[in-house]
Amino acid sequence: GYGAAGGNPRVIYFDFDDSSIRSEYDSVLRTHAQNLISSGGRITIQGHTDERGTREYNMALGEERAHVVSRYLVNQGVSASQISSVSYGEEQPESYEHNESAWARNRRAVLDY
Repeated sequence: GYGAAGGNPRVIYFDFDDSSIRSEYDSVLRTHAQNLISSGGRITIQGHTDERGTREYNMALGEERAHVVSRYLVNQGVSASQISSVSYGEEQPESYEHNESAWARNRRAVLDY
C-alpha cells in the first residue's frame, strides 16, 4: 500500500518555497523505491512550482524538488541510472486558479513511469 498520504500516490506536495520532503510521504516513496528496485524500470521525476516568483527562480526550485525526490529514491537503493528528472517550473499547473489552495496543489513533484 501507499500509506496514509492518500490522494494520488505518484504526487508529492511541498510547502511554499520549500523542497524538503514531508514525513507523511516517507511510506509512499519507500513503496516507489521497492517497486523500482524489483522491476528495474525507469522513472522520471517532474518538479513543479506555483506561479509566484520569477520564471527562472521557479525553474530552479522545480529542479531542486525533483532532485530531492531522486536522492530519496537513490538513498533507498534505487540505481541513479533508473531515474531522470525534469523541471517544469510554473508551466504545467495542476490548478489554474490564483489562490492558496491552487498554489498548494501546484507545488509538487510527480513520479512518472
